[in-house]
Formats: sequence, C-alpha cells, structure tokens
Amino acid sequence: MQSSKDKIDKVVLAYSGGLDTSVILRWLIETYGCEVVCFAADVGQAEELGGLEEKALATGASKLYVEDVRDEFVRDFVFTALKANAVYEGVYLMGTSLARPLIAKQQIEVARREGARAVAHGATGKGNDQVRFELTYYALEPDIRVIAPWREWEFESRSDLIAYADAHNIPVTATKEKPYSMDRNLMHISYEGGILEDPWAEPPPEIFILTRSPEEAPDSPLYVEIEFESGIPVAVDGETLGPADLLDRLNRLGGQHGVGRVDLVENRFVGMKSRGVYETPGVTILQAAHRAVESLTLDREVAHLKDSLNARVAEMIYYGFWYSPEFEAVRALLDETQKNVTGTARLKLYKGNCMVVGRRSNLSLYSEELATFERDTVYNQRDAEGFIKLNALRLRMRRKVNDEL
Repeated sequence: MQSSKDKIDKVVLAYSGGLDTSVILRWLIETYGCEVVCFAADVGQAEELGGLEEKALATGASKLYVEDVRDEFVRDFVFTALKANAVYEGVYLMGTSLARPLIAKQQIEVARREGARAVAHGATGKGNDQVRFELTYYALEPDIRVIAPWREWEFESRSDLIAYADAHNIPVTATKEKPYSMDRNLMHISYEGGILEDPWAEPPPEIFILTRSPEEAPDSPLYVEIEFESGIPVAVDGETLGPADLLDRLNRLGGQHGVGRVDLVENRFVGMKSRGVYETPGVTILQAAHRAVESLTLDREVAHLKDSLNARVAEMIYYGFWYSPEFEAVRALLDETQKNVTGTARLKLYKGNCMVVGRRSNLSLYSEELATFERDTVYNQRDAEGFIKLNALRLRMRRKVNDEL
C-alpha cells in the first residue's frame, strides 16, 4: 500500500477489457484503494468494444468512457505516417505505434475531466507501448502520476494473470492454450507472444482475421483506383470517402485478396528483439498507391530528401516521440512536400500481391516528350557530354593522383 503522501484517490485506466487490463482494474482497487475510471478509445476494435461497460463495472470500475476517435486516428495519425512513407525496419507499418499516442492523449483529457491525478496502462515492462504511453502522458501533462502495474506487481507471466482472473471471477478470452496477445485497430491486427515466440514457427493459419491466405484468395485479380489530394487519399474507385470509411474499404478489398500479412522479428526500443505477426491490408495498398503518385509529382531532390528521412520518421513514431519538437518539425516538412501530391494510382490485387499498374496526375512532372526513345525536339543529347565530364572531373583527378603515388 502507498503512504498517505503518495495516496491516489482516482486513476484513469486505459482499458481494453482484455486479460491484462481486466486484471489491472481489480489490482489497482486492491493495491491502491482508489477509484478507477476506465477509458477506451474506439480506434476500430470492432466487436471487441461490445459489452465493455458491463464488464468494467462488474470488475470494479466506477465508470467507463468510450471515445470514438476512428476518423481522427486515420486522418491525423495513419495519414501522417503515410505522407512520410514511414516503415519501421523496412517492413512494419506501425499500426500499434500510431494508435498509442492518440489513446494516451484522450486518456489525459479524461483525467483532466475527472480531476484524476494519475493514469495507468497495461503495457509490460519489456515492450514499446509503455514508452509510447508515458512519453505522451508527460509531454501533455508533465506532473501526471503514472502507474504501470507490470513494473510493480508480483505477477511474472500472462499465465499468472489467467490464474488471478479465474480466482476473482474475471471473464477473459485468453487461455493457457492460446496465450498470445492480439491488438486490433482500424489500421491493423497484431499478434505477439505465446505460441508465436518461436521465430521459426509458422503462424497458425487460424489466427488471421482480416486477410485470407493467398492460396485461398480469388483466382481473378481485382483492380482498384485510389485518388489523392495533397498526399491524402480521398476516394476509392471514384467514390469519395471519409478517412475511416476509406481505410475500412481498403482493408476489406485487400483482405479478400490476401494482401498485407507481415511476419517479422523487430528491434524494440528497449533493446530486445521481438517476433510479431501483422495484418495491414489497407495501408499496404495505400503505401504503394501513395508512392506511385509521388513518383509523378515530386521533384527528384525533394523525393530523395524525403526518402532519406523515412527511416528516421519511422523511428520517431515507433519509439513514441509523436509529441516531440523534432516530430513537429518533420511534420511541417512533410506537409510542404505533399502540396502537389495529387493524382490517382491504379493497383492490381492478386493472391497476396499489391502491384501498381498505372498512375496519373494533372500536376505530373513526367514528360513523355522528354522520356521518349523516339525522335524529339526538346532534349539535345549532345548536352549530356558536358554534364558527364563535369561530374567525372573529381573522379579523374582522384585516379591521376593515385596513379602518381
């Protein structure tokens, strides 16, 4: 128990209703003797939000807030990463990483509304989420008290939590036979832990929810057109859609054709390696489409500058520095580069593949007159001789100096 100096009257818990946060809710009440207000952000968990209030109240919460932030999540977080073509370690599109700062921001707003001086989360002491949550908490509310039960309590495994839940009649879906962790939002579903901890073991086919296996995908390809305005996707196959609806549409189309499965071993911010399996069909399609429109509309040096920053931007997002001065600066640069990224990409989805097969834009910098291999009156090929000699000057001088040694 805490001393009177550290006494906490009320805490706002980031609550999903899963194994960890269900146990945490009861543990907070027993350990701190405090009121627990639960908060859930609807970032696209679908049916996982069903019955959440009844479960939270039955487990001891005084109330539950549920905030629908699906459009904000896609518009301000997913699409920001899309503008950057941000991919962590060349593979991971960061669906979990992008949701955490938004959830933490909304949680702080609930804490202010409730007059709570403390917040709690269910992230483990080994993972990235603890960093993402807490960096956001402190960036937005510097004096907030943070309770991270996985760094405090006596439990050492999710098997221990299952036993605790059984002893306290807390209903949970995890079992000792199926103990892996799953996180779902409108961008992706992630699977970690348990049976997936062996990096040699193939993921069981029954775990996948959003996507068909490529073997079971349709035998005919599907063509889809995605329209962008200033780097933001706004329409699919000519139909204008809001952010959440657009991503939901592409998730369904990509999932039907087996697009977006990823199995990787990633480097966590805390230092260890972790095996993760992900389904991200919609954003896999959007990444390919966005790059296709950029290829037409971005100046070469701007495109190369962006590419040089992609890995760094992905690290900022993955590590949890969304509300940092460096990310604010990068976001402003990204917005500037996207002003002319307007146009349409056509893609072919077929048995797990997402292939760009066309792109067009009224702001295209591509010139068929310049690029043609046929006769043209625009480009004098003799001009290339001087261009090459000027670029070769330093190479020739270096060779001469080396030959004289």
